[in-house]
This record gives sequence, structure tokens and C-alpha cells, in this order.
Amino acid sequence: MPDSIDASDAMIDNWTKRLEENAARYQALADRMQGQSVTERSKDGTVQVTVDSRGLLKNLVIAETAAGKRMAEVSAQVMQLVQRAQARIPELLQQAMTETTGTGDQAAVEIVREAQSTFPEPPPEPEPAFPEPDRVRRFLPEDNEEQPPRTPPPPPAPPQQPQPPRRRRPVDNDDDDDFGGPILS
Repeated sequence: MPDSIDASDAMIDNWTKRLEENAARYQALADRMQGQSVTERSKDGTVQVTVDSRGLLKNLVIAETAAGKRMAEVSAQVMQLVQRAQARIPELLQQAMTETTGTGDQAAVEIVREAQSTFPEPPPEPEPAFPEPDRVRRFLPEDNEEQPPRTPPPPPAPPQQPQPPRRRRPVDNDDDDDFGGPILS
């Protein structure tokens, strides 16, 4: 019987040791991911975003050169860049897991799978929804195009004759108070 108690103690010690090792590896993974961030920049360099390992926006930089763009275009660009940055988080997580917990751990595989479903690949960049400045349709005549004949402006309205001043009724001094006029008219 003492052998079975010793074997049970050894088995419990072995489990405890493995749990402590796993906890240390997962703590190393959490520490490593805590300081990770992903930065994406637009092709023209006017917008830059940074997200942390949880996918939260931590920094947004919009260059002064973006002032000439439509705000709807800039905001769409920001959202596209945030999605691209978030889609890189599972890759960072996979890298950190390879170096800390290993790739054979089922819990690690599940964590990466969850990150991939939370931060999927962004859709491909759509064609610009806004026409390029040289393709903007103009509804007013251009300076270099032939101007249509203008109609003369309507003649100004004749001046109005001044109204004669209104006459005031004479003040009845019987109802006079200290203010110089009747209270009721």
C-alpha cells in the first residue's frame, strides 16, 4: 500500500509541476503580447493607425496633406487601416506562442483560432467611392469653355415714395400724470 501512496504523490507532484510550467508559459505569453502593437500606414502616407494586441486603437495620425481630401474618404481610410492592423494580431499571437508555449498546445491553438475569428482578414480595398478630382463632374461652365449668352439683369424697382409722417393726437392734460401723458388712450 505504501507504493500506491507514493505513486499518487508522485503523480500529483507531476501534475502540479506541469500546471506551474504551463502557467509560467502562459504568463510569459501574456507579458509578451501586452507590449505588442501593430501600425499600418496608407499608401499615400496621409493616415497612420496603431492598434494594441487587443485590437484597440492606440494612435491615429492624419497628415496635414489630408486636408485636401474629403472627410468621408479620410474616415474610410482610417477604418480600412484599423481593420488591416487588427488582422495582423493573430499572426503576432502565433509568433509569440511559438516562442513561449509552443505550437502543440491545444489551448494555444484555440487562442489563435479565437483571435482569427475576432480579427479576420479585411475585405480587399474597394475602388475609390469618390471620384478623382480630375473626374469630378461639373455642372457650371468652366472658365475655358464658351460661355452661354447672359440675359441682362431685370431693371431695378422704382424707388418707393416716402410715407407722410403720422400725426399724433393731442394730449389731454386732464389725464396727465407725472410722466407727461395719459395712462389709457
